Amino acid sequence: MENIDEFSPECSPENVSAPPSPPPPPPPKSKKSTDLFLQKCHSFVSTATRDSWDRMFDEAHGADVLIHTDDNGLIYAHSNVIGMASDVIRGMMKQDKRKPHRKSISILGVPHDAVRVFIRFLYSSCYEKQDMEDFAFHLLVLSHVYVVPHLKRLCESQFENALLNKENVIDVFQLALLCDAPRLSLICHRMILKSFEEVSTSQGWEAMKQSHPSLQKELLRSVAYEQKSLKQRSRKQKEIQTYTQLYEAMEAFVHICRDGCREIGPTKVETPHVSCVFQACNGLEKLLKHLAGCKLRSIPGGCSRCKRMWQLLELHSRICVDSEQCRVPLCGNFKERMKTQSRKDEKRWKLLVKNVLSTKKIGGSPFFLQAIDVTL
Repeated sequence: MENIDEFSPECSPENVSAPPSPPPPPPPKSKKSTDLFLQKCHSFVSTATRDSWDRMFDEAHGADVLIHTDDNGLIYAHSNVIGMASDVIRGMMKQDKRKPHRKSISILGVPHDAVRVFIRFLYSSCYEKQDMEDFAFHLLVLSHVYVVPHLKRLCESQFENALLNKENVIDVFQLALLCDAPRLSLICHRMILKSFEEVSTSQGWEAMKQSHPSLQKELLRSVAYEQKSLKQRSRKQKEIQTYTQLYEAMEAFVHICRDGCREIGPTKVETPHVSCVFQACNGLEKLLKHLAGCKLRSIPGGCSRCKRMWQLLELHSRICVDSEQCRVPLCGNFKERMKTQSRKDEKRWKLLVKNVLSTKKIGGSPFFLQAIDVTL
């Protein structure tokens, strides 16, 4: 501290030694430790381990459980292995008190090969692709009955991503309902609704009519409800599209009469061939030209194109904020005419105006009313 005010040549920047180098970074983790960490987190099992479990099942050395299957089939297994994989099987083995040194259980109602694939999965959590394709239905049932959640999820995934089709969707749907697989049943239900015409001609549909007529009636009601909903959504979308087009036409009206566009308006456009940002301008210009030169508009019955133009002009007058400053033709005249219209016509027009303005809830034109300003 006593030398803080002194400046000597030794302390100059030229003579100050370089700062010490930083310590080296910590050594990277070895691949071996990383692999062990991944195995611990994700339960990765090596191929050699899986092969050992499969060999243990195939050779049945030291097996102490005898599994009876259909057609007098027999499968040997180890009680500790299958008992740890399924609490239901462990309970079945405890109930067998005839031979304490060798237990005996029965798994009936499914093919012998399906039971063998199921027991093998309890050992190594592995399966052959062809076995899954052949016995997916049976494995889903076995995984549900004997409470093997990971096999059940695997079967559901296989059906969802590969095995489900229009021919077997009815069978899978019924099985999903019986085996408490809500996601799979929902996927099946959606496929049935989407492809009902093809599904209704499948063998599964005919079999369901005989075995579960109440389920068939429920599906028919669902199909009818879905078709009705599709029609309602389609009609609603068409209505929204129509109201949107009317709103765009009203914007184009103001644009033509205030700024001018191509050949119509207060100012002449230098490049009339250039396309306008308002898509409705082209059609409105044609209607305005037709209205100006039509000879049928004063005849009873009139011209349909002229009537359409009068309706568009009246719609504009009903949504216009300031008729006195507005340059759209007859805007003020239609405002006065509204006072003499019947209550029924007035209500119908207000509903149309509200629907048209509702298509632009955000960023509406400053020349038009807002939807909240319209009261029915």
